[in-house]
Amino acid sequence: MPAVSTGRPDDSGTVGQESFLPTIEVQANVVDVSLGDSRLLSLPHLWLRDNCPCDECRVAKTQEKSFIVSDVDVDICPINVSLANGLLMLQWPDFHETVYKLEDLLSISVGRAEAVQSWSAHFSPEYFDWTRFLTEDKLARSAIASFVRDGVIIIESAPTTPDALEILARRLGPIREVLFERIHNVCVDTHVYNVAHTPMALPPHNDFASYTQQPSAQALHMLENEAEGGQSIIVDAWQIAETIRQERPDFFSILSRFPVPFREFDEHNETYTVQPIINCDAAGKLIGVRFSNQLMQTIDPSHPEVADFYRAYHDLCSRITNKSNWCRFRLEGGQVLLVSAHRVLHAREAFVPSGRRHLQDAYFDYDNIVNKLVTLNAGGGC
Repeated sequence: MPAVSTGRPDDSGTVGQESFLPTIEVQANVVDVSLGDSRLLSLPHLWLRDNCPCDECRVAKTQEKSFIVSDVDVDICPINVSLANGLLMLQWPDFHETVYKLEDLLSISVGRAEAVQSWSAHFSPEYFDWTRFLTEDKLARSAIASFVRDGVIIIESAPTTPDALEILARRLGPIREVLFERIHNVCVDTHVYNVAHTPMALPPHNDFASYTQQPSAQALHMLENEAEGGQSIIVDAWQIAETIRQERPDFFSILSRFPVPFREFDEHNETYTVQPIINCDAAGKLIGVRFSNQLMQTIDPSHPEVADFYRAYHDLCSRITNKSNWCRFRLEGGQVLLVSAHRVLHAREAFVPSGRRHLQDAYFDYDNIVNKLVTLNAGGGC
C-alpha cells in the first residue's frame, strides 16, 4: 500500500467561501477525497497520472498534453499520497511527482458557460443593441449568456444594408458556409428553392436538416418588413423533447434512434443525410433536435419500427405545432434573430406581399459563440 498522509486541521483550503477539512483515502484503483462523511472526489489512479499538470507531462508553452497514458502500466498505483495546504500530492513508482490544487479538481465539474433553461409560459427573447453588442464587452457577455441560457436573443438597431451579418463575425466567430449562398436572401423575388421564398406559412424547423453536421447557430436579419402578416415564431424543441422523455420514454427512445432521411436541393446542389430526430450525448443529455417537415424524405416502409416511429413522430409534431408552445413576435427591419439552431426551431406565419419583405440569414458555429462567452468571462475581450 502507498504511504498516505491525510489532511490535518491546519491544512484547510477553501473553495469559494466554504471552508473545509478534507481527508484522503487510497483505494485499490482510486484516491477518494472526502469532507466528513461526504465524498467530494473519487479519482482513478490512471486519471491522476494522465492529467498531471507538470511541465514534464505537458508542453509548457501551450499546456497540451505530452504524456500519453499507454506509457505507464494500466494498474499503476501511487507509492505516496498526501494532502496539505489544499494540495493533493502523489509520487509514482518511477518517482515522478504530481501535484494538484484541490480547488482545481473540484472546479472541473463546473460548467464552462451559462446553464440552459427552459422557457416560461410567457417567455420572450431578450433584446440587445447592435452597436453596443459589437463594442461593449460587458453587454456582449450578458447577451451571449442570455443566448446560451435561452437559445435565442434579438439584436436590434442593426444596419439594414445587405450583408451586414458579416459584421457579426467580430463577436460570433466566422460564418459557417453551406451550399446555396454564403448569406441567404429570403424574399419572394429571389432564387426559389424552398417554401421560405414564397408568402406561404413556414412551419417550425431548423435549417439544413439535410446536412450530417447541421448548422448550429443561425442569424436571421430583417432588412425590410413592410408586408402584412408574417409573424415570426420560435419553439423550444429541447423543452418539448424533454417533456416527451418524461411522459413517453418509449417515444423519446425511438425518436433518438430511428433513421430519418432529409434532403435539400436545387438545380445545382443537393445535400442529403439520414439521422435520428433527437440527438443525445453519451450521458443521455439532449444536444440536438433535427426537425424539418419540408426536408424530411419518404421513409422505407419495410423498416421494422416504422409504425412505432410514426406514432412517436405524430406526438412530436402535435407538440411542435401546438400554438401554446410558440413564442410569436414581429421581426422588424433592423432586427436580427439569433437562434441556437440545434435547440430552437423558427417559423413564420403566411404574409401578404403588400410591401417588401427582405430577410437575410447566415450560419455560425455554436461552439465559437460559447468560446466568446468563456473568453469574455475570463476578461479576454473580443
